[in-house]
Amino acid sequence: MSATKEDTQKEIFFNCSRILGTKTWGRILTLCNSSAEPEGFLETLQTLDDLSLPSFITELAKIEYGMYVAEQLAPRVSYPVHQHTINPTVQLIPATHSNLAELINNGAETTVDKSDAPGGVHIIIWYDQNTHEVQVKEATDADLLALKIVSENIPAKDAASAGGVKIAHINGVIRHAVSIGLILKPPSNIRREVPAEQSENPALKKFITADTFTLQWHITQACDLHCKHCYDRSDLAILPYEKMIAVLDEFHEFCDLMQVMGQVTFTGGNPLLYPRFIEIYQETADRGLAIAILGNPTPIEEIEALVAIAKPHFFQISLEGLESHNDHIRGLGHFQRSLGFLEQLKRLNLYTMVMLTLTRENMNQVLPLAEILRDKVDSFTFNRLSMVGEGAQLAMADPDDFALFLEEYSQACQTNPILAQKDNLLNITRHNKNHDLFGGCTGYGCGAAFNFMTLLPNGEIHACRKFPSRIGSISEPFSQTPSIAEHHQNRFQTTYHSEIARKYRQASSECQQCTLNLVCRGCLAAAHSCGLDIFTSKDPFCFLPETTQNA
Repeated sequence: MSATKEDTQKEIFFNCSRILGTKTWGRILTLCNSSAEPEGFLETLQTLDDLSLPSFITELAKIEYGMYVAEQLAPRVSYPVHQHTINPTVQLIPATHSNLAELINNGAETTVDKSDAPGGVHIIIWYDQNTHEVQVKEATDADLLALKIVSENIPAKDAASAGGVKIAHINGVIRHAVSIGLILKPPSNIRREVPAEQSENPALKKFITADTFTLQWHITQACDLHCKHCYDRSDLAILPYEKMIAVLDEFHEFCDLMQVMGQVTFTGGNPLLYPRFIEIYQETADRGLAIAILGNPTPIEEIEALVAIAKPHFFQISLEGLESHNDHIRGLGHFQRSLGFLEQLKRLNLYTMVMLTLTRENMNQVLPLAEILRDKVDSFTFNRLSMVGEGAQLAMADPDDFALFLEEYSQACQTNPILAQKDNLLNITRHNKNHDLFGGCTGYGCGAAFNFMTLLPNGEIHACRKFPSRIGSISEPFSQTPSIAEHHQNRFQTTYHSEIARKYRQASSECQQCTLNLVCRGCLAAAHSCGLDIFTSKDPFCFLPETTQNA
């Protein structure tokens, strides 16, 4: 065998050669010189019984050969896949010794022992497309379960039932396997329809496809406040509890069909005033859906009960300016109660957010309030007033003043870490300074009917929570001649693919050629508030020069 071929064998079976030592390694190479291929070394090694080799050496060689095979297979893996698929480079190697994977990963100090697990262990090997490296680990029960579910195409609900666990557990097992590259996941079906030049722009490509879909669920109209800008104080009927459970099932199925992570953001009214909120919270967590809460200051014992079920992704409350103005809008004493509540949430290690509804009267209070909240909250930002419901009695900011405010806000973001960027028009300020663009309102510009829907207490589905934008209903029967989507009997799927939902997410005709289209599209609620046609007219607060819009 030539020196080059010897070097190749040593490279493939690096740990074997190191453990065996130069003399024994050379003897084995001599015995297998009839084959220069790695298989020859492995086959020869398995026939030797007179060299006093370590008991685990054959298993170690099989693993190292498996690593070589995985690397050879890696370039042949084709993407994208159309359903969850086992990574074609995955290999499972049974072993009677433990710590073999640790020996490969951590080196000479690892001690290899006879496995005390019934039937031994399995070593799993695969090429991870994320790290571009071959990975080796001792397979866990969760790894093996993920491979079984995907290889046999077992629905999550059936797997959960068979194992006596919650769907959340099965979803977590699959998500983990995807995160480490054992399972290949199909791309998200939540994708913008954009011109080719935008889809190939490196700075914009990340804003085309969304991996999470949020259902903002106004679960009740009941509220312990009566804010002067409230969008909707109507007395809407509430879905029966059994129908709410069906909503969760349909939303979970919708997210599976669209290949995205689902998040339910509970709001109201005050969602915690719904009598069976802790039950619906539990059911949501059981399905593995992420949870967030938009609510009011609440007895901390109620929050602790929720955290015991599942930690919410965040808890958001609202403040409308400095204490005097806030209490004028939200009620006497609300400001101090809110600060105390935020402190309690912080002790529970919850991510806290504060939202302000921006009006003409409080715009100059935003940055002073941000300083008060600097050490009290994780994130603070604003939404512009929508002049619907009782909000019609207040005044929107002056457009020219608003443009100047965004400049000040953008500068303050550099020094106050709690200030979050949300308003889409902040991208104009960033664009004017040649700064990188950010994701806008929902991470993808206006998310109305794109990666976001609102569900009202009575089952109506709206594109946006801030103005009337009905696109469907969870309660209405299907049409007499169902579309392909309707054959799934999933109203979220049907609603998402409806013509009216498509109109909401394609942006107004005045925005469609804008260079900032993917991360902006303005605010539909602002256009509605000014009496404009939201499907043709751009956000009336837009201050991007027309020459830039059409560039």
